[in-house]
Amino acid sequence: MVVVAVLLGQESRSQGWPELDARAYVLVVLAHLPVALRSRHPLAVFTVIEAAAVGFVTLGYWPVVCTFGAMLALYTVASVRRVRIALACAGCMTAVWVYAGVVSHSPSMASVLGQALLYCSVLVWFGHLARRTAELTRQLGAKQAERARRAVAEERGRIARELHDVVAHHMSVISVQAGLARFVFDSDPGKARGALGTIADTSGEALEELRRMLQVLREEDPEAPARAPMPTLARLGELVDRVRAGGLPVDLAVQGTARPLPPGVELCAYRVVQEALTNALKHAGPAHARVELRYAPHELTVRVTDDGEGADPARVPVGSGHGLIGMRERAKLYGGTISVGPRSEGGYEVRLTLPTSAAERGRGGTPETER
Repeated sequence: MVVVAVLLGQESRSQGWPELDARAYVLVVLAHLPVALRSRHPLAVFTVIEAAAVGFVTLGYWPVVCTFGAMLALYTVASVRRVRIALACAGCMTAVWVYAGVVSHSPSMASVLGQALLYCSVLVWFGHLARRTAELTRQLGAKQAERARRAVAEERGRIARELHDVVAHHMSVISVQAGLARFVFDSDPGKARGALGTIADTSGEALEELRRMLQVLREEDPEAPARAPMPTLARLGELVDRVRAGGLPVDLAVQGTARPLPPGVELCAYRVVQEALTNALKHAGPAHARVELRYAPHELTVRVTDDGEGADPARVPVGSGHGLIGMRERAKLYGGTISVGPRSEGGYEVRLTLPTSAAERGRGGTPETER
C-alpha cells in the first residue's frame, strides 16, 4: 500500500496538485504503514492513519493519495469491534473526507459527501459481516467440542458398564473355583490343581480385558500396541467352558446356519449370555443351564435358561444391580427386545432377540423386561 501510494503521489502534478516533497512522503508512509499492526491495535492504527491524512490534506496535497490505509483500517475496526464503535470511526472518516473537500475547494461537495458515505457504509457493513461470521464460527466450534465431550462421556459410560460385565463374570468364576480348591485341597489334589489352573487362566483373561478397557479410558497413545479384539459369538464356547469349570453344567445349542454378524450385535449377544450365566452361577444353586442361539434370516435369538432355584429376592432386590440394566441398555442400543424372569416350570430364563440387518436395527425396537 505504501508503494502504490508513493507511485500515485508522483502523479500529483499531472492532476493539478503540488508535487510531493520529503514531508509529504513521511505523511504518506504514516498514513499506510501502520496497517500492518491493525489486527493487534485497530483503534490506535485508525487514529494514527487519520491524523496523518488530516496533516497531509491540511498541507494542500492531493487527498486521494492517503485514502487506502484509512479504508482498510476502518474495515478492520468494523470486523473486530462493536457496531457503534465502527460507526463512530466511519463518522470520523467521513468528516476527514468532507474536510479534504473543503480545503481543496472542491466544486461538488455533494459528490464528496456521497462518496464518503458510500465507502464508509460498505466498509462498515462488510466488516460487520466478517465479525458475525467469526462469532458464528466460534459458536459452531464450541458446540462441536461440547458434542464431542458428550460423546466421549457416553462412550466412557458404556465402557464402564462393559467393564462391570467383564469383572462380574470373571470374579464369579474365580470365587467359585477358589472355594472348590479350598474344599478339595486335601481330599482331591488333582481337582484342586485344576481349579487353581482355571483361576489362573480366568484371572489372566480378566486382567487383559481390564487393561484393554482402561487403556480406552485413558488418552489414546498412538504408539501403544494394538488391543485384542472384543469377544464375539465365535468365542462363546470358551465362555461356556469357563462356566462349566466353575461348577455349572452348561449346554450350548445352535439352530440355523451360523454366519458373521455386525460386531456390535455379536458383542451384545455375547455379553448378555455372559451376564446370564454369571447370574446363574451365583444364584441358581445346583442347576443345569442351557444356551441356545437361533439364526433367522433377519434376526438372532439368544435364550439362556437354567433349572435352578433362581435368585433370592431378599438378597437381590427387583430391578437392582447393573447387570440387568446393562442387558436392557444393550438390547435397546441395537433395536432388540429382551425378557428376563422366572419360568413357569421352574428356573430362570433370559431371552434376547436382535435384528441383524441395518434396516431392522434402524426401526429401534424397545426392550421389554420382565421379572
